[in-house]
Amino acid sequence: MNAHLFPIDPAPSRGSQSRDEHIYQEILDAIVEHRLLPGVRLPEDALAEAFNVSRTGIRKVLQRLALERMVTLRLHRGAEVAQPSAKEAQDVFAARQLIEPAVMPAVVANADAAQLKQLRALVDEEHQAQRQGLQSRAIQLSARFHVQLVALADNQVFSEQVASLTTRSSLIIAVYGSRRSVGCDCGDHLELVELLERGDASAAAQWMGEHLTSIRASLHIDPKTPAEPDFKSLFKR
Repeated sequence: MNAHLFPIDPAPSRGSQSRDEHIYQEILDAIVEHRLLPGVRLPEDALAEAFNVSRTGIRKVLQRLALERMVTLRLHRGAEVAQPSAKEAQDVFAARQLIEPAVMPAVVANADAAQLKQLRALVDEEHQAQRQGLQSRAIQLSARFHVQLVALADNQVFSEQVASLTTRSSLIIAVYGSRRSVGCDCGDHLELVELLERGDASAAAQWMGEHLTSIRASLHIDPKTPAEPDFKSLFKR
C-alpha cells in the first residue's frame, strides 16, 4: 500500500472539512458494518456521484482511510477496501497474545489510581458506543483501551508494537469480525480494570490471553472478492 499515490490538495476550508468528515464516517461505517466488503473496489467517480462532491474530495477521504489501513490504494487500479489475509489476521493476534498478557505484571506495578480511572472512563465510552450500535466507534475505543493499557507498563518498545498491532487488528475486526468481536461475549474490559485495581497480575494476564483468544475465534474470514455495489443506493442522501 502506498498512501501517497495521489497529490494532497491545499488545506481545506472549515466547510469542506465538515463535508469530508461526514463522507469519511459514512464509508468507514459501511466497511465496519460489512456493507462494503473486503476487496471491493472504491471508484472515485462512483463515490463522487453518490455523495454529490468532486473526485478531489473523495480522493482525500480515501487517502485518510488508506493511512488508517482501512483502504488500499493501488497504482493504476485505484482504491479498494483492504483485505488482510487469513495468515495476517492469525499472525497479528498471535503477536498480541504473546505481548499483552506478558506485560500485565508491569501494568499492575506501575499503574496508579488516576490512570486506572482513565481506563474506566474509556470502558464507559465503549459500552455507550455498543449500546448505540456504533460499531466503528466501539472498535476505535477498544483499540485505544489496549494501547493506553499497555502504555502503563512503561516500556516504549512494547507500547510501539502494540500500537501498530492494534491498528492492524482494528482493520481485521472491522472487515472480518462481528458485534460479538467487540462486545461482552469476548470479555468486558471492565473486568480487567477491576483485576488491575485489585493488583492481581496473574488473573489479569490470564484474562487478557482469553480475551484475545475469543476475539481471534470470532473472526469470519471469507477470501471471496465481492461485486462492486451500487454506491448511490448504499449512500442514500
